[in-house]
Amino acid sequence: MFAFKKTVDRSARGQAATYKRRQIGVLLATSFSYIGYYIIRLVFTTEQVHIMKAYGFDLGQIGLILSTFGVGYGIAKIFMGALVDRLNARWFLAIGLYLSAFFNLLIGYTKNFYLILILMLLIAVTQSMGAPACQRQISLWFSKRHRGSIFSIWASAHNAGAFLCVASIQLATFLFSGSLTMVFVVASVVSATIATLMLLINTDTPQSVGLPDIGTFTGYVEVDGQGQVRSEKAARPSFGQIFLHSILLNRVVWLVTLTSMSIYIVRYGILSWIPSYLPTKGFSVTWAKWFVGIFELSAVPGVIALGALSDLLNGRRALICLLSALGMLGCLAIYFTSENQALLVVVLFLMGTLIYTPLSLVGLMVNEAVPNYALGLSTGFMGFFQYIFGETIATALIGLLVNRYGWQMGSNVIYAAAVLAIALLIALVFKEKQLRAVEEAANSATK
Repeated sequence: MFAFKKTVDRSARGQAATYKRRQIGVLLATSFSYIGYYIIRLVFTTEQVHIMKAYGFDLGQIGLILSTFGVGYGIAKIFMGALVDRLNARWFLAIGLYLSAFFNLLIGYTKNFYLILILMLLIAVTQSMGAPACQRQISLWFSKRHRGSIFSIWASAHNAGAFLCVASIQLATFLFSGSLTMVFVVASVVSATIATLMLLINTDTPQSVGLPDIGTFTGYVEVDGQGQVRSEKAARPSFGQIFLHSILLNRVVWLVTLTSMSIYIVRYGILSWIPSYLPTKGFSVTWAKWFVGIFELSAVPGVIALGALSDLLNGRRALICLLSALGMLGCLAIYFTSENQALLVVVLFLMGTLIYTPLSLVGLMVNEAVPNYALGLSTGFMGFFQYIFGETIATALIGLLVNRYGWQMGSNVIYAAAVLAIALLIALVFKEKQLRAVEEAANSATK
């Protein structure tokens, strides 16, 4: 009997060690792969001023190219999200990055506006494979009690990717005498290398390597946005049933999605136009370009810390998001009214955290609001609104408004989006409180 117990204990310890090793691999693979995705995604945005000069494009054309990416990405994300729920996420993630790198490479060899539009659309489709695969893997490999920290680490990868995008551009510019072609080539080579290395350490699901699902492994019961227990053993309905019952009829999914869309307007309303807006405040074009990366990278410590805080507060994600959004609104007022360059730099540093914390946590909230068989689809559904409406408003609409009326009109759009996000988050705080009570009751009943 004692020998049997020792054998069971050794088996449990071995399983726990394997689980931890695989979890580390998944976290590293999803994080570094997403860094690669963002290196590709922001090359054109970061180089917009040089592209306008070299290719003869105006601000409206740049806005149209950027919005083409947003539209393509948003539409494709729904389909890719539904697809990854049924395929191997490990391969899905790597293939998307390989294809993105290839199409980005081709952009470096053309100055034709319409061909660039087509290539940007293809990049958008392949880029849409990244987030659903990553978010599905994180949700399946990590417990809700630690997911805020883990998800924030992964979400911060795109901030690091934006900074490394600027670094790769500067490296290519230095090594190849300012060649725009080589800027695109270097970014593609770096990203394809990352895809290869991360493919080697990634794992699809716990069950794919003979491990139990995360709920069984931890013994922690989760409920979705409709108060139903999330179980890996639940039968998978048809796509139509999943889309209707888990997405369209799920109030939490709608609240989170519209919140995310609003904050995306703020995010891209700031990020996409830093290279064009900051020179109006006296910054050089070179410094303005670096601030794209600095804005992104400065968010990393704060996003991770606030994600961990949401775990310590027993999953109060909406509350953390609300406090961040209130701070974000205050920073926006300074950013659009101050002429003090030092103050603008400080505000950009703060806004990185205050914008990306709610963006990170709403991505987690939408996954936690649906059953496990709808993880990718929920990510895709939210992505559709983020990019079809959020990024398109922040790029094409703001670009056109600024071109005609000036930056004040563009700032008004961003203010309105921030206020809408705050209103939606207030509703989510109350809904989150209700769901936490249901989840606590379910876990008490299992003890």
